[in-house]
Amino acid sequence: MSTLLELQRAIAQSMLHHQDGGLSAHIIADGLDSGARLDIYRNTCATVLATALTLSFPAVRYLVGAEFFEGAARLFVAEAPPRSALLDEYGADFPDFLAQLPQAASLPYLADVARLEWQVNIVLHAADAQPLNVAPLVQLDEAELSHQRFAPHPAAKLLRCDFPADAIWHAVLERDDSAMAAIDLADGPVWLLIQRAQSSVAVVRLSKCQWRFTALLFSGQPLHAALEDAPCADAQAVLAAHLTRGCFTDIGLTDTAFES
Repeated sequence: MSTLLELQRAIAQSMLHHQDGGLSAHIIADGLDSGARLDIYRNTCATVLATALTLSFPAVRYLVGAEFFEGAARLFVAEAPPRSALLDEYGADFPDFLAQLPQAASLPYLADVARLEWQVNIVLHAADAQPLNVAPLVQLDEAELSHQRFAPHPAAKLLRCDFPADAIWHAVLERDDSAMAAIDLADGPVWLLIQRAQSSVAVVRLSKCQWRFTALLFSGQPLHAALEDAPCADAQAVLAAHLTRGCFTDIGLTDTAFES
């Protein structure tokens, strides 16, 4: 007799890879053979996963059309089954899949739009955290401040795209045909900050040096090192803007000072 774990693994192989093995022996026919019964569950499984992708990538779906998206989603499901029971976490590899999909080659910006939508999905479902209280920063002198490391908020992410994915994303979601027609695909690359706001997700375009400076801070580099490695004429204003937006949750003198 199969153990529960063995039975679960056999079901997973059947649902995701159409490999039934000896699973039919555990199914009561009751007027419908085991293969037909498993097909019902296989279709349900594929539909649920495809629906999860639809919810995470609405702009991509609009760009390619419902039929194309459904077909691409089912191909992806077959190649990359979920590694977690949380459907909100399913789809991280979908942008790279689209980048390699021959049928999508005529839309070179599609993968970048998908990458942006995935970051939007991440910040939407990120843990809540209290933004950094900036009052203590006022008490630090310049030397003390320069050695501080800033802990990024879990709902603030950075993304670089070869194409103006932010403009495409906004135009598609707003169904703004004139804005879509005005987009110049050569207007790239773009450097983006994606952050969950109170009632939506904000996508802010940064300059290259602003983005590199921010990325170093997000990676745990102290302020002085970020300024040295990514010199930015308006670094003070950039940092102030990030603090105002609530992009950080804590400060510390070491990279472990604010680890959870």
